[in-house]
Amino acid sequence: MSRKRSVRALAGAAGAVAVALPLAACGGGGGGGGDTVSVGFVAVGPEGAWRAANEQDVRDTFTEDAGFDLRYAPATNLDQQSQISAFTSFVDEGVDIILLSATEATGWEPSLQRAQEAEIPVILVDRGIDPDDPSLYVTRIAPDNVEVASSVAEWAVTEFPDGANYFTLEGPAGVGVVNERNSGWDSVIGSSPEFVKLGAQTANWSAEEAKSVFETVLRANDNDIQLVFAQNDEMGLGAALAIEEAGLTPGEDVKIATIDGTRGALEALADGRLTFVAEYNPLFGDTLQEAVDQALNDEPVDSYIIVPSLTFDSPESAAAALPERQF
Repeated sequence: MSRKRSVRALAGAAGAVAVALPLAACGGGGGGGGDTVSVGFVAVGPEGAWRAANEQDVRDTFTEDAGFDLRYAPATNLDQQSQISAFTSFVDEGVDIILLSATEATGWEPSLQRAQEAEIPVILVDRGIDPDDPSLYVTRIAPDNVEVASSVAEWAVTEFPDGANYFTLEGPAGVGVVNERNSGWDSVIGSSPEFVKLGAQTANWSAEEAKSVFETVLRANDNDIQLVFAQNDEMGLGAALAIEEAGLTPGEDVKIATIDGTRGALEALADGRLTFVAEYNPLFGDTLQEAVDQALNDEPVDSYIIVPSLTFDSPESAAAALPERQF
């Protein structure tokens, strides 16, 4: 039996003990018998409210008390190379499992192959990779970006039965999430010729950048824009500021639809400044822990585990959700 296989067997035994304990039916990781499971978390780091909530949820899940040694490695200024270096270090250290939230979709094959050769399973957290080769990782756990963006587009078609001039505020180029959200939106809007796309531009998930971009877009189009599709909440809130400074009313003169469902976005929807918010649920630590336990016990895991998410289409729905909002 190899050293890595032995570690997994210990983790499995500990998980079996944990199942017998109250509140631990979903698996106890390496806890219970004193055997700690080492988890390398190649993270994105600071990138807005959604990312902060997601990464904190992971850190709150994989605690020492639960039997884990979580090694958190956020990217340096969202740089992929810093992530690759952290990933390589985790492989060299011989951690039991690696969680990967990739800043960029491409360029991961050599790292994933190296982990596979070292018998270290990898789970993709939130973002997918390109090309997508499920043989190189255990599973991807995330809401379905295509489905979430499709729900935004379906709302838009209902909200604007005669069509609209619209602009898309995108996340950083090269990120798989951006491509998936474009795909979901385009799959619906593409069959609605009455919708006129005035353009798309990245604002790097930033409210400040989105405000600057959309100020220029409004001027260039003489304010003749009825709809903004912002691929995250922060960019939608930035667009709202630009609309207000142009002397227009967000939510009335220009409707704004966003993705993520953070507290700030729901507050803005409750106030009427945003018009539609599609949640991209960041809180799936329990599901992630269960997948880690299954992987370490050599149990089958679905290659893509979709996290359910909600939509909010009115100030009333947002106000009702706010008291229990955790992010």
